[in-house]
Amino acid sequence: MIRAYTFLMRPTVGQVAALGEMLRDHCSLYNGALQERRDAYRHASKASIKYGQQSAQLKDIRAFDPERQGRWSFSSQQATLRRLDKAFAAFFRRVKSGDTPGCPRFRGVNWFDTVDFPKDGDGCRWDSTPHDPVTRVRLQGVGHVKVNQHRPVVGKVKTVSVKREGRTWYVVLTAEQAQPDPLPATGSVVGIDMGIASFLTTSNGEHIENPRHARKAAAKLEAAQQKLIRFGRVRRDKRTANHNRAVQRVADLHRTVRRRRLDHAHKAALGLVRDHDLIAHEDLKIRNMVKTVAPRPDPDRPGSFLPNGAGAKTGLNRSISDAGWGVFLTILHAKAESAGRDVIAVDPRNTSRTCPECGHVSAENRPTQEKFHCVSCGHQAHADVIGALNVLRAGLVRRDANPA
Repeated sequence: MIRAYTFLMRPTVGQVAALGEMLRDHCSLYNGALQERRDAYRHASKASIKYGQQSAQLKDIRAFDPERQGRWSFSSQQATLRRLDKAFAAFFRRVKSGDTPGCPRFRGVNWFDTVDFPKDGDGCRWDSTPHDPVTRVRLQGVGHVKVNQHRPVVGKVKTVSVKREGRTWYVVLTAEQAQPDPLPATGSVVGIDMGIASFLTTSNGEHIENPRHARKAAAKLEAAQQKLIRFGRVRRDKRTANHNRAVQRVADLHRTVRRRRLDHAHKAALGLVRDHDLIAHEDLKIRNMVKTVAPRPDPDRPGSFLPNGAGAKTGLNRSISDAGWGVFLTILHAKAESAGRDVIAVDPRNTSRTCPECGHVSAENRPTQEKFHCVSCGHQAHADVIGALNVLRAGLVRRDANPA
């Protein structure tokens, strides 16, 4: 299996400048390759340029610009071109499926924050000074950079990536390692119902609180954004020191919210994986759930629109995004795979409207957000617990129907 490790880098002042130049030059390469593809398509011949053609040009590009493009790893530049190729492949796939295409766009220097090295030892070297008690990673054109290795890396390092977050630099490794031994069986199974009032509710009746990290930071973020907007939009190199500090403040607040949300998801997923052999959850289509409401034109007054509940839907969308269900489910599946646990996604339709006692399905069974009262047999319980019970039952049916 492949496992990723993220470590904090501690570059010197000169290395920080070199890392920034590396990102800038890779960004320039990405934008130049994108421009070439656009120009070829706009030509009368409607030519299509592929990765292989652009990769073959790298040798000439490096020879023409040895002080910039020629400084960096050839393999890392190929990885940047592959990133563009993947963006176009995803674009054409969305076009064919009828989704919103979203054509690949040019990247600004501030929005290009990662450089990939496809192979350890080719333009980079993890633990480049093994005789030194301080771990270092060597990057072509940058040198040996100190790394705060807070845990050992198990397995053989396959790829190395350098990532910038604000003023902080990280090295991300992927290592190939043997499948770990599964955790001891507990004999317990559980279904979970994800929501807004509670982050998740288990079929055992346990409620995990929704921390609402973005809402808690909303006041600070609003103040920081108001301070930032006073400076207006200017080029990055024209910003004053106060402008840069305001930009950094907003970015730091967003980063703090993201990390807190990620930490909460890791802890919730770890608790479920340790305590249960099987975890069933709803197969939520989160992208569809957070779509905006379409406007309703007023037929009697051209140019006017009828109320469509967009304000309430926007608040709901914000709460769903703040809960981070997608991040949590991704982490849950990864931890369950490492621990040898089973995770099953089931159809979420009517899970909170079906009575677990008599099987009656009706929207009237759920008179309020929290209360469940079956109109057929009179069974009462918390609506989220009912949903979790029905999710668990559906998960057990799927497991029995498809035994491993």
